[in-house]
Order: sequence, then structure tokens, then C-alpha cells
Amino acid sequence: MPDPSNLLQEAMKLSPEARAALAGSLLASLETEVDADAEAAWGTEIERRIRGIEQGTTKLVPWDEVRRRIGL
Repeated sequence: MPDPSNLLQEAMKLSPEARAALAGSLLASLETEVDADAEAAWGTEIERRIRGIEQGTTKLVPWDEVRRRIGL
């Protein structure tokens, strides 16, 4: 079995887009059961957030500001 720390070092050499795709694939591999109620609730929440952005009622924060706030 490969050493996770070596895998992480190799993954960090990837582009941000490739790392995001890899992270998404890894997370998806952990989802063995789908909670239909949770999926429906997230769908509703996503639609609500999109409406807020489209209507201009949601304040968006630039990524640079988010990174600063969380200390990245």
C-alpha cells in the first residue's frame, strides 16, 4: 500500500484544478450511501444561494479576502 504522505506530496505538485478534481474524486469515493433527504435539502439550499446571487441580495467575498480571513 502506498504511503499517504508520499501521495500527498505528489498531489501537491498538481495544478490547483487537478488537485480540486482529485479531492472531489476522493470525497466521492467515501460516499457509499446516499441520503435522499440530505440530497434534496442541499439541492434546495443551492437553488436559494444561486437566486441570492442572481438577485444581488447575497454579498460575495473575493477569494483573496476569504484566504486572508482563514489564514491561508
